Amino acid sequence: MIKNDLASLLERKANFSRAKAALTVETILETIKKALLAGEKIEIRGFGSFRVMPKKTGFGRDIRRNRQIPIAGGRRVKFRPGQDFKKQLKQQSIE
Repeated sequence: MIKNDLASLLERKANFSRAKAALTVETILETIKKALLAGEKIEIRGFGSFRVMPKKTGFGRDIRRNRQIPIAGGRRVKFRPGQDFKKQLKQQSIE
């Protein structure tokens, strides 16, 4: 599913105009992105939470040249599903 699919779904479900649905999706995603860049944790009850985690520096291996290459540290976004979402995923995998 892509951003346009979300806007189309919102357009049908909420009876929004196409432009209003696209603006709503864009606004939500931009707000989440800005909060994560600021180091805030995003929690959506029943769905899950997003937070920025530090990534360690380390070494990888270039197998063609048989040498180690440095891998830079940084930050990454981690998603942790909520309890309701976990239950739904577990039930779906059993069926």
